[in-house]
Amino acid sequence: MNLKGKTVLVTGAARRIGKSIAMLLAHQGADVALHYHNSRNEAEAVFGEIRGMGRKCWMSSHDLSDSSNTESWFRNLLSETGNLDILVNSASEFTSGGYMKMSSVELARSMNLHVQSPLIMIRIMHETGLAGSVVNILDTRVADRDPAHPAYHLGKRGLYTLTRDLAVEMAPTLRINAVAPGVILPPPGTDETWIERLKPTNPLLGRGTVKDICDAVLYLLGAGFVTGQVIFVDGGRHLKGNAYGM
Repeated sequence: MNLKGKTVLVTGAARRIGKSIAMLLAHQGADVALHYHNSRNEAEAVFGEIRGMGRKCWMSSHDLSDSSNTESWFRNLLSETGNLDILVNSASEFTSGGYMKMSSVELARSMNLHVQSPLIMIRIMHETGLAGSVVNILDTRVADRDPAHPAYHLGKRGLYTLTRDLAVEMAPTLRINAVAPGVILPPPGTDETWIERLKPTNPLLGRGTVKDICDAVLYLLGAGFVTGQVIFVDGGRHLKGNAYGM
């Protein structure tokens, strides 16, 4: 896919899947706005690589879990970049602890980060009246229970619902889709033993790669007649123990 002349914002672009998506879209010709929160050094490294490709690149720090400031931050970013054709919502926090220990602050942070801030950005994109595309990064566990990470799970479930609802609400101006990764990368603070332990949980008995996620994002950006869809890149994990009948 040739994205030359397109401007992309990738949230959480300094590390992990967000970084890989930002690099892929730059390789495809897009100019890239890199959002980060605390990972400035990593964002600067990505910035240097993208500028080295001859692409325009911007760095912008913002705490998306503080959604009260997201509108002003996003509008300032739009003024700086000139326009925005593509938004990839990849920023996330993976917090542990069961429902009995989940605090209201923890839940509010997750909902602001995964739901309210993406909603604010999408609404502003829609206001411009310019055709665009949004890809939200979910988690295969949105199809099942995840009692060990309830704040994270509720946030991602909210982003799933937002994807489906706004695909209708914002059409035909915006196409809004999502990718739901499965066993791809071990969560922060874990190692490859986490991957090995979870390989048997999907029908393909293996793990995916970040490239698999990037390929799905690229497909959705180029699929002009596709909206409101979730691509599960999980080896079929969502087909097992499907608590929500998705």
